[in-house]
Amino acid sequence: MRRLTRTIAVVGLTTALALVTGCSGSDSDSGAAGDGKSLEKITYLTSFGNFGRDSYALVAKEKGFFKDAGFDVDVKPGNGTGDNIQAISAGQAQFTPLDLTGILLARGNGGAKDVTVVAAIQQRTMAAIVSLEGNGITTPKDLEGKRLADSPSSVVRNLFPTYAKLANIDGSKVQWVNGTPQTLIGTLAAGSVQGIGQFVVGKPTVEAVAKGRKAVFLPYSDVMTDLYGNVLVVPTKLAKEKPEMVKKFTAALIKGLEYSIANPKEAGEILHKNVAASLAAPAAAELELMAAYVRSAGSGSAVGSIDAQRVVRSIAILQGAGAIPAGLTPEQLIDFDLAPKS
Repeated sequence: MRRLTRTIAVVGLTTALALVTGCSGSDSDSGAAGDGKSLEKITYLTSFGNFGRDSYALVAKEKGFFKDAGFDVDVKPGNGTGDNIQAISAGQAQFTPLDLTGILLARGNGGAKDVTVVAAIQQRTMAAIVSLEGNGITTPKDLEGKRLADSPSSVVRNLFPTYAKLANIDGSKVQWVNGTPQTLIGTLAAGSVQGIGQFVVGKPTVEAVAKGRKAVFLPYSDVMTDLYGNVLVVPTKLAKEKPEMVKKFTAALIKGLEYSIANPKEAGEILHKNVAASLAAPAAAELELMAAYVRSAGSGSAVGSIDAQRVVRSIAILQGAGAIPAGLTPEQLIDFDLAPKS
């Protein structure tokens, strides 16, 4: 089974800005909770590296939301869907946000059996192909005959055959080459490829690295409207044995998420404080763009909630495209009792 990773690369303004350094955040969570009880130690993995779109965990730590809920949280940079699933399954971490479509693809093909989804982070997938003006890509059909780069295990790359089918693209005419998270945007800016796998909130960073050239995004959500973005994942064993703890942690994380999209400038500064290589301004810009994906526009649904029928439709999309076999149901990987209620 292919390892599926949501691969997001952020490159520096000179050569490359690799945001995969570890971070432990502030010391606000250490010691004891306000009631004098010892804090429960938790290891949390970001979805991939340390970016604005993942800064809400550090915000929850810095603002004391985790401590108030009784947790001492070690926030570490994750390596994407495949590696993070392995870490959660092995008990090396207790919580991580992962792309739901990547988990569906993994579970549908026999993997990801020891993880459970307990909340949504983004209500829509942020997966996309990004190019630059002048590369001859303005529509999905323009991808034919082009050279694209991404990690082989990226969820953007692994979902591309489904996207291509639904967008009427001849996928056999698209050449994929391997790239690393740290160099993808630089590779695009240098002209080695005409497009890369990316998330739509990466626009500010892509354009900063491209030094004035405008980014052109082809969001997967244009043709796959029911797909969720990242969701919060825990070990299945933990979800079953300590459901109240999972609910408390989830609530504290969601509080950090809501605070971050309401206060993107402060969240960017918190990220930069904890991870010096992560620049505050692009991080804040990412969060501003991400706000529309976190809140379900017009539905009135609570942040973090998951709609079972939407997941059914997402599964149907993947099955219809031949990406997974029949038989998968939302209840096989989502605990709706633990998820925030709509």
